[in-house]
Amino acid sequence: MSTRAIFLTLFAMLTCSAPVFAGSDAEKDKQAIAVFLESDVVARFHKSAYGYAIFPTIGKGGIGIGAAHGPGRVYRKGKKTGDVTMTQISIGFQLGGQVYRQVVYFQDKRAFNEFTSGQFEFSAQAEAIAITASAGVQAGTDGTSASANSTQGKTKYHKGMIIFTMGKGGLMYQAALGGQKYNYKASK
Repeated sequence: MSTRAIFLTLFAMLTCSAPVFAGSDAEKDKQAIAVFLESDVVARFHKSAYGYAIFPTIGKGGIGIGAAHGPGRVYRKGKKTGDVTMTQISIGFQLGGQVYRQVVYFQDKRAFNEFTSGQFEFSAQAEAIAITASAGVQAGTDGTSASANSTQGKTKYHKGMIIFTMGKGGLMYQAALGGQKYNYKASK
């Protein structure tokens, strides 16, 4: 399959898999955070974090080469500081498409400033923690899996940041490598 055909297929998958929502960005952000806060693990980080970035909808798709993209906003002390987009390209065995939400918590001012410096990319060691509304952690930054009860004490920031994701729909099989890049633009 040609590179052009692959990218057209990925674009179509991302476009079709990302649901269209009515309402303001602020409302979408509130709804996404409310769903995340149903997890005691996330609620603990939400209460103590210096700030956070919320992505209510990220679309992801792939056939060998994968891509993910979604817009979000960054908040500090409950106030929006700017807009951010997440983009990911991955190469490896993968097939399908999915839609998910993501929140990135910043432990302190240093981590917040690093993320909001313009363009930021997580290192290969950083992993997202998959959350379900009623259950806890399925995979953590230390690479282990456990239930919410035993993981609460183990779940911790990695270099001042922690990422939680929650699926919204779709099905994707993936054994791929790829980094998430974030492009931040401060509010005027």
